[in-house]
Parts: sequence; C-alpha cells; structure tokens
Amino acid sequence: MATNPAPNTRSVSLQDQDALIVVDVQRDFLPGGSLGVPGGDRIIPVLNDYITLFTRRNLPVIATRDWHPPDHCSFQAQGGPWPVHCVQETQGAAFPDALKLPGEVIVISKGTRPERDAYSGFEDTALHERLQQMQAQRLFIGGLATDYCVQATVLDACALGYAVFLLADAVAAVNVHPDDDVRALDKMKAAGARLVSREHVAA
Repeated sequence: MATNPAPNTRSVSLQDQDALIVVDVQRDFLPGGSLGVPGGDRIIPVLNDYITLFTRRNLPVIATRDWHPPDHCSFQAQGGPWPVHCVQETQGAAFPDALKLPGEVIVISKGTRPERDAYSGFEDTALHERLQQMQAQRLFIGGLATDYCVQATVLDACALGYAVFLLADAVAAVNVHPDDDVRALDKMKAAGARLVSREHVAA
C-alpha cells in the first residue's frame, strides 16, 4: 500500500446533510481473505473513529458490500479477473467484528446479479435514492479499495452532484499495477473530491 496522500489541511465541520459511506470493508478484502487488500485492516480503527463522530451527531452511516452470487461474472471461473470473494451469506462477505457499525447502519448490497459487475456503491442499487430521501448533500467516503470500489463510488457521487470528501487516512489500495492508487486519487480529485483526514473533520 502506498503512503496515504497529504490531505487538504483546511478543516471541515459536519453539517446536518452529511453522510458517511464505508465502502466494502468485508472479511474477504482484509489481509488473509480471498482478495485481501494490503493494509486493509489498518484503516478499521480510523473508520471506527469516523463512525463514532457521525453517530454522535445522529448523521447517517452507510456501508456498501459486495454481495455476489456463487457464479458471479467477476470470478475467474466465469472468465472474470478476481478469485471468488464476498459470496452471499458466507463469512467472507461479512463485515469484520472489528468494524463497529451502528445498529442503524444502512447496508447497500451491490454486485448481486450474476451477469453484472458493480464496483460503485451506486451501480444497480438504491443508494442514490436513499441519500435523496435523507436530503444528503455531502458524502464522506472511505474503505476498500482506493483504486477500485472507492474510486468508482466517489466518481459516481461527484457525477451525481454530491460534494465528496475522500477520507485519505481511511482507504487502502490493491495496486495490481504500480501507482494505481496515485492514478485513482488523481481521478477523484479531478472529479471534484476533496481529500481530508480525521484531524481535519470537526463535529
């Protein structure tokens, strides 16, 4: 995992129309899982701190998850690029115990259809509708992995008109190719996302 980039040091205060999105922090994506992201476990304490911050303000916390059928098109056996991961109702698809999601967390399942992949939390899900119902305007996004599902979710959020804050201290990258994370960060910033870290987010 490359070193997390330096965020914009200007502080940001939480507002009533903010929401936290935790992207795909599932057991199969953690070290030791079938598709483990290097350093993925190290972001969990940081995410827990953000979760506490949002829940204390009674702001929504949303967790996306891969929720694949056993014959999903992204699996190598079906000609896809990835080993089997996050199969519905398996331990690998579960959120780790260390991730302290609140009881009222909104869970968004993606990649549920065998023939369609979905990196973004917005793709073929009700995420946008749920955010509209709660009148969310600003999204704080972290999770796994920087260069895949986090990137896709951030880019879609920007395209949909949300103000997006990427939690630079709460992401980790796969880096199939060297510097994939750097390229992903450049794309997200170019789309309008602002990088922040916990020390710059105030309740």
